[in-house]
Amino acid sequence: MATPVPISVPVVSIPDQFNAASAFLDGNLAAGRGAKTAVIHEGKAYTYAEIAAQANQVGNGLRALGVEMEQRVAMALLDSPAFATTFFGAIKIGAVPVPSNTLMRPDDFVYILEDSRAKVLLIHAAVWAGVQSILPQLHYLRHVVVVGLERQAASESPAKRGLFSRRPSTEAAAQAQTLATAAGAVTLHDYDEWRAAQSSTLTAAATSKDDSAFWLYSSGSTGFPKGCVHLQHDMTFCTEYYAKPILGISENDIAFSSSKLFFAYGLGNGLYFPFGVGGAAVHHSGRPAPEDLFNLVQQARPTLFFAVPTVYAAMLALPDADKRFDFSSVRACVSAGEALPADILRRWQDKFHVDILDGIGSTEILHIFISNRPGDIRPGSTGKLVPGYEARIVDENDQPVPQGELGTLHINGDSTTAYYWNKHEKTKDVIQGRWISTGDTYYQDEDGYYWYAGRADDMLRVGGRWVSPAEVEGVMIAHPAVLECALIGAPDENDLIKPKAYVVLKEGYEPSDALGQEITESVRTQLAPYKAPQWTEFVAELPKTATGKIQRFMLRRALTQQG
Repeated sequence: MATPVPISVPVVSIPDQFNAASAFLDGNLAAGRGAKTAVIHEGKAYTYAEIAAQANQVGNGLRALGVEMEQRVAMALLDSPAFATTFFGAIKIGAVPVPSNTLMRPDDFVYILEDSRAKVLLIHAAVWAGVQSILPQLHYLRHVVVVGLERQAASESPAKRGLFSRRPSTEAAAQAQTLATAAGAVTLHDYDEWRAAQSSTLTAAATSKDDSAFWLYSSGSTGFPKGCVHLQHDMTFCTEYYAKPILGISENDIAFSSSKLFFAYGLGNGLYFPFGVGGAAVHHSGRPAPEDLFNLVQQARPTLFFAVPTVYAAMLALPDADKRFDFSSVRACVSAGEALPADILRRWQDKFHVDILDGIGSTEILHIFISNRPGDIRPGSTGKLVPGYEARIVDENDQPVPQGELGTLHINGDSTTAYYWNKHEKTKDVIQGRWISTGDTYYQDEDGYYWYAGRADDMLRVGGRWVSPAEVEGVMIAHPAVLECALIGAPDENDLIKPKAYVVLKEGYEPSDALGQEITESVRTQLAPYKAPQWTEFVAELPKTATGKIQRFMLRRALTQQG
């Protein structure tokens, strides 16, 4: 659709003394953007001057609580100005914010708070209501700052919806403080009162470009989450390598990410990318329900829209969305998290007349390092290497494979995590000098495009030949009845592994043996017969991570338990 844009390797030079918060906030003030909109939230616009002043208040407030350089500050905040001001306020004093998934279970919060040893937690009232009982289990926490303490849920599920109405806070505060007292020396603070009591001026800490800036915990789908230590320079490299040259982002753009700010993907999309160029970001506290997303696009008029394949599929499934909603403000969409099936791209282009630029990123590498780009999209592929990164595809002995052959993808780039906190052996397994193993199986075609074949532990060996779940799923999802699908290996009557498909149907379709056979035949006609599913099981939903990635290991586990 778009005309190809020439991409050159950017030259990124960062001074030895560098504070990321100062660069992304004070830099916009110095550029004369103080009165320009930085964040749009619940219909209200917040300027760069307002965000910068509030971030300074948060930084001063953290210092008043005894937070020093390099100490962790835990965050469990919904997408809102409070997230931005807390994140940058902590970094500005040299502290280390640790954003966390607001939908985690209480036990997961215990793990992250104990592992990070955070002495201060900033948390939204809707999240706090479900996890305050964990306080007696925490050894390091000393202060809890609650955002929206005087609000209660206006719906049955506040943590999911993020919608609130005002009410007196006395009873809630008293109950929470009782728990805090029982847990030990933990003090509860109301965010608004706590922040308002602080000065709005703050000198940035004299951090170096290689100081720790923030942590992000990677998915715990194969074990406990791992704290990825990111440095002061990492956000700048992602902005300069990817956001500017690939997306062409500028101060005229408005970014809207359905993926939340506590994810690595969402953090770039909805915070430091727009802040890196003086643009604006739309923050949505609720869940990414398709109708809500369309309504927000129509109201806020973003120019860049970010989501994961699951969200794009759900938006496409909304009846008559292209006729009911105006999506014309969006000049480019971006997808990451899992491979974007070519059929979803085609249907999206047909309905909304805008490209989706599929790419791959990770918590460890912070954002996208291989991507399709405007005017240069190969449907089904992840695209080409982002300038500034290097890639190699290796076999089980870490030797490069010939072009066109499958192997494990390794990446070299300056936004890569320094190490996993408290995971020395895991760090050595994954990071090899300048290279980090992504754990993803890929091949590169003769034109330089990279093709995703699945996670290394998702690949199937059928009759001595490799089968990529992503390839088969990409064909299956093109069937008009299929909304989502996942492929795993299952033993047949001879205990030989064969492909088994799990399928979620679109509204209006009913499960049947005939439909399952029809879907299987659609695969046989397009791929080698041995890749077609031998069994098809219809399910109401597929297990997913919080980022929308399908958890095939959960399907394998359930199959084993059934057996």
